[in-house]
Amino acid sequence: MDPSRRRQLRESLGADAVRHSWADLLATHRTPLLVLDPDAVAAAYRRLSAELTGFGLHYAVKALPHPAALAVIASCGGGFDVATSGEVDQVRALGVPMHRCIHTHPVKKPADIDHAYRAGVRTFVVDNPVEAQKFSGRSGDIEVLVRLAFPNPTAKSDLSTKFGVEPADAELVVKHVLDSGVGFAGFSFHVGSQGSSVHPYRVALQSTLELCDHVDRTLGVRAHTIDIGGGFPVSYRDPMPGVDRIADVVHEALGERRGQFRLLAEPGRFLAAGAMTLLTSVVGTATRGGKVWHYLDDGLYGSYSNVLTEDVHPPILALREVSDTSSAALDDLKPVTLAGPTCDSVDVVARDYPMPPLTVGDIVVSPLMGAYTTVTSSRFNGIAPTPVVVSNAGGGAWTD
Repeated sequence: MDPSRRRQLRESLGADAVRHSWADLLATHRTPLLVLDPDAVAAAYRRLSAELTGFGLHYAVKALPHPAALAVIASCGGGFDVATSGEVDQVRALGVPMHRCIHTHPVKKPADIDHAYRAGVRTFVVDNPVEAQKFSGRSGDIEVLVRLAFPNPTAKSDLSTKFGVEPADAELVVKHVLDSGVGFAGFSFHVGSQGSSVHPYRVALQSTLELCDHVDRTLGVRAHTIDIGGGFPVSYRDPMPGVDRIADVVHEALGERRGQFRLLAEPGRFLAAGAMTLLTSVVGTATRGGKVWHYLDDGLYGSYSNVLTEDVHPPILALREVSDTSSAALDDLKPVTLAGPTCDSVDVVARDYPMPPLTVGDIVVSPLMGAYTTVTSSRFNGIAPTPVVVSNAGGGAWTD
């Protein structure tokens, strides 16, 4: 991790430690512990709204479905991107008007469609003729988006390998949507998650606009909605393109045509990542092959599951670094291996990672742990899930 990035994180974490009374939380709950800050979700929502002006934001529930996070999105006036019946029920439990939801899973059981429709969802996504045919005979107030595939080799997760129709084949899917008797709304796409370039957004939008014109000419049907998906990157250890750069590309590509469409986005990671910080502790230390290993009480099968499932690597700092923001504190870093608590040799969080000297009982901190962590963790080795404590700016805190 770049020293400047480490220094930046140390300074922000130092403020968080005071604001959320980490010492008190640790005394009460011990480690491992995830601290969830709802205010961080709201701040990220406001920032994205300011950049993607004119877009309806639908939070991808799968990133972090914690009730505190969902409640903040709802209070901000946001919508929700749901993909399963379980997620439909989670949002409905908040009392949110369900027309603020879009069901974005391109492949669904008919029962999933029925369940979402009964709940109040009216916008769905398909990416092939078989899925379009599942809407035959359903209510005419349903609107369907056809999801397009745009490969993105710069993305950590290139979703086009599993979902989306090639733009050249999209007209056939649109025909099947029209034949089913429901409304054709337009197109959606997702350029992948954690991409290191903004260019795929430009390519995808330009191609989508061309396709809108094509189906208007050939089928006489007008697309009135474009959904640009999510995947807006987060700077974990290394800098990534800012959402301001992505927004510039999006606005430029839309140009004067933006008024022709209802514009949607499906942010997940961008809104959730900064909302949780992991506090874990060193439970053992050993020298193996001349290298220092520290064993933590959380790992790849727990909160660090995003390392295993997404190849996303959160920053890791010692808690005592956070309280000492002097440049001298960065001079005593040595490469170590940080391993998780299970009996599996795969459970290694980081190798040759710079850390200050650590001893058993020392606290280690990982920020940016809100997205795709608790949701992809497991109970392997009988280890209980890492507790989540919700702590707001006013100092109040409560656990799940």
